[in-house]
Amino acid sequence: MSDKLPDSGQTPTRTRYWVIFFAVTLGILAYIDRVSMSQAAPVISRDLGLSKTQMGSIFAAFGLAYALFEIPSGWLGDWLGARSVLIRIVIWWSFFTAATGWMWSFTSMWVTRFLFGAGEAGCFPNLTKAFSVWLPQREKVRAQGIMWMAARWGGALTPPLVVATFVYFNWRTAFLLYGLLGVVWAFFFYRWYRDNPRDHKSVNAAELALLEGSENLASGHADVPWGRLVTSGSIWLLWLQYFLISYSWYFYITWLPTYLQEARGLDAGTSANYAVLPLLFGGFGNLVSGWLSPIIAEKIGSVRVTRRVMGSLGFFGAAVCMIISARLGEPGWAMIMMGLASFCNDLVMPGAWAACMDIGGRYAGTVAGSMNMMGNLAGFVAPFAGGYIVQHTGGDWSFFLYTMAGSYLLGTLCWPFIDPVTSIDHPRA
Repeated sequence: MSDKLPDSGQTPTRTRYWVIFFAVTLGILAYIDRVSMSQAAPVISRDLGLSKTQMGSIFAAFGLAYALFEIPSGWLGDWLGARSVLIRIVIWWSFFTAATGWMWSFTSMWVTRFLFGAGEAGCFPNLTKAFSVWLPQREKVRAQGIMWMAARWGGALTPPLVVATFVYFNWRTAFLLYGLLGVVWAFFFYRWYRDNPRDHKSVNAAELALLEGSENLASGHADVPWGRLVTSGSIWLLWLQYFLISYSWYFYITWLPTYLQEARGLDAGTSANYAVLPLLFGGFGNLVSGWLSPIIAEKIGSVRVTRRVMGSLGFFGAAVCMIISARLGEPGWAMIMMGLASFCNDLVMPGAWAACMDIGGRYAGTVAGSMNMMGNLAGFVAPFAGGYIVQHTGGDWSFFLYTMAGSYLLGTLCWPFIDPVTSIDHPRA
């Protein structure tokens, strides 16, 4: 399909794609800052004298804060626009990433990771808000796929990055360096981004025509229709499926390195290499889903059916692969199956976040924030539950893996009943 507009002959500029670039780079930074903690956990636990339950509680502190501040941060994006809110988010989380390296006890580390989670909350809802304003409908799902692919691959690169960093620096200095990266991103984003494409000097009239109506989505939407939001069955199911998918997925960025070293008997370097697989495969899952979904929707003539099928198949495939992984004895094959579980997991992601844009409309930031809140409540529950289960079963990790498979199976039942396209602004009669 040509970008050239038939009425004027003018070719649209491609300024909007810089929004995807900033989203991709921020997604990478977000996952470097998250996953670095899981990779450093064995060293931090040893230096600070932390038990499994305490380390699980520290992991959970991030998820709890992230969940609590998701809706307020998403709502602020709807009200003030993504630009100012994202700058606040990135500066805050960068400071507390650096501050992680200054901590001296369980309590100080717990508080710092809680504040880190509070700062990072709203990152992806506000990027989703930016997509809803800056991208035409046909590009939104693919943009979500690309962004989440980059986030996963940023996380996949983190374990070897942390191992390499620890060759030259201790964990305290490493967290300071990771925090500085966010400050650099914030500087360039502030200079370039505008909440309304019409305010950007590089956007021509033809590109604005592609984005017609986007100025109505940009900001000033503080009057969220909470009644319609909390009484929507589709939104409740969207929340539930994201809780279920996140319960399993948080294992990959919290306990996985410890699991590989304790349950699989691998050294730190080998476990770091294997820990890459779930996030690497997840990136491919996002890419495949983001690319194929619009093609399938066009062929069958239904975005609604496409998202339902992709969501159900993703959950079911992840459950099967996780069960197989838990039962395999050879670490390499077990991790390949866990990687395939993550691939299936992330087939769900672009459609779920695109549903937030379509269901939310002017309130995409709030709806995305509410969904991500539920996901990060799972991020609070799962690490703590994992630490408790392992500590009270004599180091048996398999039971925890089976609870993740069960969570995936429950998620399979959600998607057939979600309407992922009808806006809360225009409820059906």
